[in-house]
Amino acid sequence: MHGPGVGSSPPIDPKRQAIIRHARKAFVGEGYAATRIEPIAREAGVSTATLYSLFDGKAELFSAVIEDAAGDFSRQMALARTIDGNALQQLTSFAHTYTDFMSDPFVRSVFRLVMAERPRFQAVARRFFEQGRAAFGATLIAILVDLSKAGLLKPIDRPSWAAGHLMGMLEHPVFFVPLVTGDEIKVRRSNGEIVDDAVATFLARYGV
Repeated sequence: MHGPGVGSSPPIDPKRQAIIRHARKAFVGEGYAATRIEPIAREAGVSTATLYSLFDGKAELFSAVIEDAAGDFSRQMALARTIDGNALQQLTSFAHTYTDFMSDPFVRSVFRLVMAERPRFQAVARRFFEQGRAAFGATLIAILVDLSKAGLLKPIDRPSWAAGHLMGMLEHPVFFVPLVTGDEIKVRRSNGEIVDDAVATFLARYGV
């Protein structure tokens, strides 16, 4: 039997993944302090001893849950591939993917959890936010650079600033308002209307 090839990913432990999946649900739903290890093990179909053989306590399990969620988020944003077309079509394609992701209630739940536990898990929280920023911003920056080089946008001296302009117009109504208000205030515009307004405003500034 041949061993794994060079550069291959380590095998996925189904027990570990089941524990992380159920722990994520527990941490998001109950918060760190109220979450107990025994129910997570029971829901994951493993013994408490097995869970402790994989995670050295609740703190390590929490860190693994957040790192796993960050990986999920990065993989989702990697799917934000643009379609061929003009600046309007490419930016609208990205904006729809980004807005749908940022308006997901589960995404907000994970962000709330990380912010609530940041004093206890500063390194984990920092990695989570930095990984998210890189995954979100890098995709859009690459799009803007390509569009500018193709003459489909004005020359952009600071693509990261331009990316921040567009992302900010999308994030505020679909992410930050519900995040701060606890989903009590509903934005009247649909995601499609938010995307159309943001892209139109962006192109009024950067379009040719």
